[in-house]
Amino acid sequence: MIFDLQKLTDATDYFVMVSGDSETQVRAIADHVTEQMAARARLKPWHVEGYAHGSWILLDYIDFVLHIFEKDTRAYYQLERLWGDAEVVAWEAGGGIGERGETRTERGGTKE
Repeated sequence: MIFDLQKLTDATDYFVMVSGDSETQVRAIADHVTEQMAARARLKPWHVEGYAHGSWILLDYIDFVLHIFEKDTRAYYQLERLWGDAEVVAWEAGGGIGERGETRTERGGTKE
């Protein structure tokens, strides 16, 4: 799920939440995202939390924060409920976030 938080907080623009079936899969997802963001967008996470434990890894890229949960951990914390006022954004495969395929490149900027 992708939550648009731009109208709700200045902390970040989007929360992206995904789940894995095990701590190993959660770490694998985090590794893959980190590698692909570095290779394709030349971005490294500004901050990483939870990697050692593996049940909830947070990758903070400033404009968006990726939460990678083990399924039981995601059900326990229910962040979707906490951010229930946020708009859920549709993901466009290959195009990024947004109605016209816009992706965030830096705070306040977009790339079409």
